[in-house]
Amino acid sequence: MTLSKKIIFKEDFMNAQKHFVLDTNVLIHNPDSLFSFTDNIVVLPITVIEELDKLKAISDKKGMHARQALRTIDSLIKKGDIHQGLKTPGGGKLKIMFHPAEKKTDVEKLPDLDYKLQDNKIIAVAWALQQKKETVFFISKDVNARIKAEALNIKARDYEKEKVEYMSLYKGWREISLTPEEVHTLFSKHKLDLKSYTLQANEYACIKSIDGSHTSALCRYDAKDSSASLITEHFDAMGIKPLNLEQQFAFDMLLNDNIPLITLVGPAGTGKTLIALACGLQKTIGNKPRYKKLLVARPIIPLGRDIGYLPGSKDQKLNYWMQPVFDNLSFILHTDEIKDGDLSSHNQKKKTRIDNLLDSGTIEIEAITYIRGRSIPKQFIIIDEAQNLTPHEIRTIVSRAGSGTKIVLTGDPEQIDNPYLDANSNGLSYAAERLKNQDLTGHMLLSKSERSELASIAVEYL
Repeated sequence: MTLSKKIIFKEDFMNAQKHFVLDTNVLIHNPDSLFSFTDNIVVLPITVIEELDKLKAISDKKGMHARQALRTIDSLIKKGDIHQGLKTPGGGKLKIMFHPAEKKTDVEKLPDLDYKLQDNKIIAVAWALQQKKETVFFISKDVNARIKAEALNIKARDYEKEKVEYMSLYKGWREISLTPEEVHTLFSKHKLDLKSYTLQANEYACIKSIDGSHTSALCRYDAKDSSASLITEHFDAMGIKPLNLEQQFAFDMLLNDNIPLITLVGPAGTGKTLIALACGLQKTIGNKPRYKKLLVARPIIPLGRDIGYLPGSKDQKLNYWMQPVFDNLSFILHTDEIKDGDLSSHNQKKKTRIDNLLDSGTIEIEAITYIRGRSIPKQFIIIDEAQNLTPHEIRTIVSRAGSGTKIVLTGDPEQIDNPYLDANSNGLSYAAERLKNQDLTGHMLLSKSERSELASIAVEYL
């Protein structure tokens, strides 16, 4: 898998300095994108500055990224001459340009576009540069804007830094065949040297014997001494047990205090959120609690609005978005068996127990927006639906982790609601791939749906 550290295109010209015209959504996706184009010229149409100005007062992630981008631009202006081009750390320049119709340049005829639309004003800047025989690339996260640019013969590209190939994403485990003697050594010593297999740190293995016997073993690879440790534990977290091989590996990671960052990736019904919550509760309120509280957060994405648009108090608003979390908590925190068909009494007991955990602060449900700027020590943090976050946002969240905190990122990169992300560019896929060989991280790609037979059919055929 190739990870882009800078923007590189096949059409690049070796001897020509390129102009990269950025759309507003690129800066909202990653405020540091200004510095991704090495020694080339980054062009910000004045329309982009105006759009950032409108967004800067918003309290969500767009506002935060708009403010950061504007501060970065301001810091460059203080160090240079805006009319000559502002020098960037990679040896390039940043220029701010006006829409050609506004500046009344010598461009004879603008493209036939509706210039009441901000996107078209931004594209017109790229077009005007191209008329001057410059090598121009229009960079946008908006596919419609890229289509319009291409229609004008302007090379248009997505912002490709921090992208991975989701279809070849690291699985987190593999199957290995060993000799009967090696398998015997593993079982007798609970460890085996696997130096020759080039496994990733904390990668899991299903060991089988080459003699065709049914003997098998589950192991986790320790990169520090190049050995695999036998997994002998029968996992049980709050009464929830693993239902397949991948879940067994996930349980081992989730309950291991030496792996403070975990990514769980997979389609609906594979148990990502359920097992993360079960293990989080086990480590928070179980027999040997390790963490002070369980913090669960989700991005507020589907409507593209902050929760302020929903009725009620902050907690009531969050209930709308956090219902999947409450459903899983209700399933985990069963208080007793239903007797005499008294379903309503049983449900009330579960609700009361969840309410007590929430009221005591043992469980905290939060929107991603509200954990920004916090320092969070000694907590088990679950970021659900993390596929709707950018790599920059994932980096910001993980950097909030204080001493003794564990973070679990869960999500399905094939179900993304953020219009500017896809399976290859979202923060969850990026984190899983970039961190796969770090001693402090673990990853598991869950593939088998365990929700129900009907859910399995839906995932496979619909």
